[in-house]
Amino acid sequence: MNQSPADNIYLPKVAIVDALNDEIPEVKTVHWHLENPEDQKQFLSTFGPGMFCLVTIPGKGEFTLSLPPSPTEGKVFFTLRRVGVCSNAFQEYKPGDRFALRGPFGNGFPMESYYGKNIVVVAGGIGLIPLRSTIVYILANRDKFKSVQIFYGAKNPETLMYAEDLKVWEKGGAEFYLTVDSASPGYTGNVGVVGSLFKKPGVTVNVDNTVAFVCGPPIMFRFVIKDLLDLGFKESNIVSTLERYMKCGVGKCGHCCVGVSYVCVDGPVFTYEQLKTLGEDI
Repeated sequence: MNQSPADNIYLPKVAIVDALNDEIPEVKTVHWHLENPEDQKQFLSTFGPGMFCLVTIPGKGEFTLSLPPSPTEGKVFFTLRRVGVCSNAFQEYKPGDRFALRGPFGNGFPMESYYGKNIVVVAGGIGLIPLRSTIVYILANRDKFKSVQIFYGAKNPETLMYAEDLKVWEKGGAEFYLTVDSASPGYTGNVGVVGSLFKKPGVTVNVDNTVAFVCGPPIMFRFVIKDLLDLGFKESNIVSTLERYMKCGVGKCGHCCVGVSYVCVDGPVFTYEQLKTLGEDI
């Protein structure tokens, strides 16, 4: 059977910017839709938490962006920080501007395999971007999961991502814990690294029948992994995403090869048990 262009994730498709909004300094969210309605319909039915796209900015180049929306939301957007030529150019886009994308790519988080389990989400800084999709998905399917605990930390209150989402998550559906490394005037919440939340009075981190999602800067990741292992988590029950320069999306160019794995096709989602076999310094 012939594959239609809408079904082919490897073909670039034209997307149109709907709106942009500031998240924190140097970080913006770009809302968009695919120009072809059939492409849009196919995309919304295909992508899942933890997947990514390859985005082309005409005249600048192609780069990788994770997908922070959940398929339960029926909308798509990217959240990105200014770090290079493409991301700088993308943040200067206006509603109506066009770009191209390929995807969605990657294995993503196998959410259905986590049904019936307790969930622990630990995010640091902009590490919340790839984990946002899992949180929204879990809360939209709350009856399919047991207890849900969310631990989120940032450098200071001004760098807390997704302010409106945080307000929603604080209201219910999960145990929500927030911290910053250093407080600003008027801040009355917890101060300390995100792992310190595990030891707060009244906090009991679930371990049995539990999957932990972890994403954040390398130093935070190392300490949180140690904390989770000390609590009794199995390495196979700690899951994260691995960021690499991904150029082709099909495991051919070799840019994202780590050990014997290609992050674009074998990942970007790996268990900690798998990460340890890749030869990474984690």
